[in-house]
Amino acid sequence: MTDLVTFGETMLRLSPPRGERLERTRTLDVQAGGSESNVAVAASLLGLDAVWLSKLPDSALGRRLVRELRGHGVRTGVKWDTSTDGRLGTYYLEHGGPPRGTEVIYDRADASVTTATPDELATGVVAEADTFFTSGITPALSDTLRQTTAALFEVAKEGGTTIAFDLNYRSKLWSEARAKETYEALLPHVDVLFAAERDAREVLGRDGEAIQIAHGLATDSEADTVVVTRGDKGAVGIHGGEVFEQPVYEAETFDAIGTGDAFVGGFLTARAGGGDVEHCLTYGAATASLKRTIDGDLAVITPAEVETVIAEDDDEISR
Repeated sequence: MTDLVTFGETMLRLSPPRGERLERTRTLDVQAGGSESNVAVAASLLGLDAVWLSKLPDSALGRRLVRELRGHGVRTGVKWDTSTDGRLGTYYLEHGGPPRGTEVIYDRADASVTTATPDELATGVVAEADTFFTSGITPALSDTLRQTTAALFEVAKEGGTTIAFDLNYRSKLWSEARAKETYEALLPHVDVLFAAERDAREVLGRDGEAIQIAHGLATDSEADTVVVTRGDKGAVGIHGGEVFEQPVYEAETFDAIGTGDAFVGGFLTARAGGGDVEHCLTYGAATASLKRTIDGDLAVITPAEVETVIAEDDDEISR
């Protein structure tokens, strides 16, 4: 049985050297980046058998992306788009500290993945997996993907596969009203729910502290486990009515992109290993802290590094 199957878009991330501006750079660093593949890579490198499903253009760019993911141990189930207008989404990331900040520019409209339908995907691996994961980014990309996401939830449910879902709201992709409608249709099928506190407040209209939000989501979604992340304040998890709080592990941040995905990947890895929610939160937080020290979207780490973070004395890694 496959441990984890994820489904979603992966783009090529193009970044100028640090300190350089996009408008004048002559060189761009190229890496893979996408929520679901980020989760799959983290889980794979931490020991899970992970599969990423998607649709890509049958081109040099599509093949380059697959080779990168496979290089991190992720098995790929790709529907190749052989049409002449097939394309791979990209995004440009320009790092910048205060007061300028980091800028992200997307070029992902009409990417091949936006036309992916269930009959084009290896749904059998979803039905036979231990856990299926996707995020709210995927149904935001097109009406077709909204329907495909719902269909894959049904496949997972019928196969007895645990469904894990991260709200992962992106205002550049859709409105809060449209996102809320979609989330509320999907949540009754979710077993493990991840939600940023800001998303729960702004999109789902939840009030109160993170613990209250988590309780409300657990009740309304019927999820077995709900995790509400709070940025530098850590995370709150609820399982079986019991509440667990997890502070962050301090880290010198080199690149924060992908930190939330690393947390999810670490959490799901610990869960697959039989860990309770308290341990899963700890493992996810340690994975996330390591990701912040690494350039790119991917948490290229080892289980030993995660265990070291967890075992460090409080005067070296503050929890």
